[in-house]
Amino acid sequence: MNAIAKKLALAFGVLAVVSSCTNTSNLSSQSQSLPKVTEVSDSTKVTTIQIDGSSTVYPITEAIANQFQQTKQQYKGQFVVNFSGTSAGFKKFCSKQTDISNASRPILKAEIETCNKNGVKFIELPVAFDALTVAVNSENTWAKDITIAELKKLWQPEAQGKITRWNQVRSSWPDRPINLYGAGGQSGTFDYFTEAIVGKTRASRRDYTSSEDDLALVRGVGTDPNALGYFGLAYYEDNKSRLKPLAIDSGKGAVLPSTETVEKAEYQPLARPLLIYVNADSLQNRPELREFLDYYLKFAPITTSSVGYVHLPSEASELVEKRFQAGKQGMVFAGKEQINLKISDFLKLEQN
Repeated sequence: MNAIAKKLALAFGVLAVVSSCTNTSNLSSQSQSLPKVTEVSDSTKVTTIQIDGSSTVYPITEAIANQFQQTKQQYKGQFVVNFSGTSAGFKKFCSKQTDISNASRPILKAEIETCNKNGVKFIELPVAFDALTVAVNSENTWAKDITIAELKKLWQPEAQGKITRWNQVRSSWPDRPINLYGAGGQSGTFDYFTEAIVGKTRASRRDYTSSEDDLALVRGVGTDPNALGYFGLAYYEDNKSRLKPLAIDSGKGAVLPSTETVEKAEYQPLARPLLIYVNADSLQNRPELREFLDYYLKFAPITTSSVGYVHLPSEASELVEKRFQAGKQGMVFAGKEQINLKISDFLKLEQN
C-alpha cells in the first residue's frame, strides 16, 4: 500500500469509528482496502459531485468523500475526486466543470474575474492549516536548518544554473550537488512558496524536478541523498523514515514544522490555510451537495488531524459552519496570498 493509500485508510478508519458513534444505524464491517471513488458516464453526470484542485487538500476531501458514501447508504450518487493543482483546479471550477475546488491558497483576483465572467458564484470555506515543509533525504547529515535568506538564494530565478551545490547555499555544507524538487506551476503550493520565500508569486528558478503530485516529490527526495524539496506537512508525516525536515529560521531562531508550532504561530512564513471552494448555484440546486458539505464540515477537524495537517480550533470551525449555512458568498481572504497568517488572524478575518 503506497503512502497516500495508508494516509487515506487511516483517516477513513477514524471517520468510520466516529461516524458509527453518531449514527443510530449499524454500519457493515469495513474492508481494510479503501473504497474506490468511481467515475461515472455523462448520462449520470447529474448525480455526480465533481471535485478537483489541490493535491495538498486532496487527502482530506478524498477520505471524507469515501466515508460519506460508506455511511450514507441511501446516497445513490458518485464522487469524482481528482487533483491537478490549485491553479488548474480553479480553471475548471471557474468554467463550471467542478462543484468543489480544493485549494492550498486563496483564490486570486484574476481567477475571481474569470469566475465572474462565466457567472460562477462561490463560497470560500477554510478547512485546515498546513505547515509547508522543506525536507531533505534522511541520509543528509549536514543540513538541520535553513534561513529564509538561504532559501531565497537557492530558489530565486537568478539562481538558475548558478546555485547548484550545497556549499554555495551555506559555506559549511559540503561541496556536492544539490538536487531540487518542488511544486509544479499549476500548484497553489508553488504560488505560496514563491511569494513567501522569494517575495513574488511565481518567481522561481525552473531547473528543478517539478510536479503537482506531492507523492512524486516525496519519492524524489526520499531516494536522492543530495535532494532538497518542499511539500505539505502531511506528506512528510507519512514518510518520516526517508525524509528529514529542515527547521526554518525567519530571524527568530530555527523552528521545525509541526501542529504545535503552527498553533503557536511560530512556524512562519510557511504556515498557510487550506480551503475548499463551493459553486453557490450547485449548492442551491443540489440537495445532495449540501448534505455532503454538512458532513464534510462536521468531520473536517478529525480528518485533518488524521492525515497530518492542523485542524482549525473549534471557534474557527463554528465560524466556517455559520458562513456555509448562511450561504455567504465571496472571500475571507480578499483574493490574494496570505503570508504570515496566524490562526488568530484568521479568526479576526472570519469575524469581520
